Amino acid sequence: MKLEEHIGILLRERHWKLALAESCTGGLLGHRITNVPGSSDYFLGGIVAYAYEAKVHLLGVRWETLQTYGAVSRETVLEMAHGARQRLGAEVAVSISGIAGPGGGTPEKPVGTTWIGLVAPDAEQAKRFLFSGDREGNKQQAVEAALRLLLDYLISTSPAP
Repeated sequence: MKLEEHIGILLRERHWKLALAESCTGGLLGHRITNVPGSSDYFLGGIVAYAYEAKVHLLGVRWETLQTYGAVSRETVLEMAHGARQRLGAEVAVSISGIAGPGGGTPEKPVGTTWIGLVAPDAEQAKRFLFSGDREGNKQQAVEAALRLLLDYLISTSPAP
């Protein structure tokens, strides 16, 4: 079973809705979620906020956060997830921001650096990843990691049968 199919089953069991906030993946995570037939039962939508202005205006990320920590940071992905969850009215939200490449990296944040955030009623977490593929490979790996993070969260907090 694919990760996104298992996620759908668990979200349906809880009667939970999912929202997404994507930057470097440009909607690829939403694409994977919506490839599952019936995903409209639990997927409300996603916001692709690539530029700083979009992160601020669409997701409520603070300018101060972006200027202090940058778009690819724990602080930013948590604000992105909170914004998507609030604006779309979901129980759980996942966010992704990273440097897909081939340019844009720095010694502190090399190409492939990606942060993934998750916010739910009982959770707020963010994980840093360093992928080593080309642009497309980094985007695919980021989506896979985001799906895994969401699935692990849902399994770890799943109600007893």
